[in-house]
Amino acid sequence: MAATFSESDRRCMARALELARSRIGRTSPNPAVGAVLWKGGRIIGEGRHIRAGKPHAEVEAVRDARRRGRSPAGATLYVTLEPCSTCGRTPACTDLIVREKIARVVVAATDPNPRHAGAGFRLLRKAGIEVSHGLLAKESAALNRGFNQWIVTGRPWVTAKIALSLDGSIAPQPGDDPWLTSAAARRRAHELRLEADAIVIGGETARRDDPRLTVRLGRAGAGKVQPLRIVWSRSGDFASSLNLFSDEYKERTRVVRGGTLKGLLAGLGAEGVTRVLIEGGGRVLGAAFREGVVDAVAFFLAPVMLGRGTEAPAVFAEGGKAFEIDLTEAIFEKLGPDILCQAVTYKK
Repeated sequence: MAATFSESDRRCMARALELARSRIGRTSPNPAVGAVLWKGGRIIGEGRHIRAGKPHAEVEAVRDARRRGRSPAGATLYVTLEPCSTCGRTPACTDLIVREKIARVVVAATDPNPRHAGAGFRLLRKAGIEVSHGLLAKESAALNRGFNQWIVTGRPWVTAKIALSLDGSIAPQPGDDPWLTSAAARRRAHELRLEADAIVIGGETARRDDPRLTVRLGRAGAGKVQPLRIVWSRSGDFASSLNLFSDEYKERTRVVRGGTLKGLLAGLGAEGVTRVLIEGGGRVLGAAFREGVVDAVAFFLAPVMLGRGTEAPAVFAEGGKAFEIDLTEAIFEKLGPDILCQAVTYKK
């Protein structure tokens, strides 16, 4: 029988999701999790997981309640992911919940880790605690797509990001305005970097554009660890004066020569990388789509026409190898004069 949730249940879980969302891109390889404690008709404590190795959201919510002079005993705990039931870098949250005499636990999503899925629920129920789950589960799963895929398959979630003209080109020529899109669109692109653990570009893009691949969001990006910057190149060296090899984050830059993107991603996954952003150019994006490693797209469409023909295609079908990608869950967002289309690739 499906659980029935009240309006206050929904409000509290929505707040927990908001707390979790504020830490996307900062907790890898852990998921982003938020928690809320409710008692006496009001929120008495809130918490979010700050980063791997730090206390989990449930712990922070209990600490917050005590700072406010409120006891968690008899309260309802809302948490976006099933509480952990084993000790790792931090103690098991199920032990905390039992010890604090929390009366009811409402969970959005089950832990996708096959070794843990459902174990937390069983332990809490055995201790006499009322447990319900499934409230805003889809929203919670979408929030942690990178972790959910990585913990099950070992492969990070890959988003292909690109800015293109109406006629499908991505590369302005020397002397042209280097930006196809508006400041609003570029800020949104930095938000995508904020969520990533690693950014991948091709060797030609590194040489031609000399990008920084940093997260430039001011206070909004404070506390973010600079994503790894991966240059996937067939061969050749790079000038040491390029930003990627000379700025303050040069130790976060790697050059990977040859091989496949699947192999590159497998290696990153083994390091605990859960989200990868591929920023181009056309050859790298084409290879990513052909190899079937793209999980989502973020296409920024600018209201300009470059008239380049086949000189600078957005996605390069190397060797005439055509491919067809179906997309689902498409969302369109207006950013100044530009349009952002975000969607998930459909895999049969």
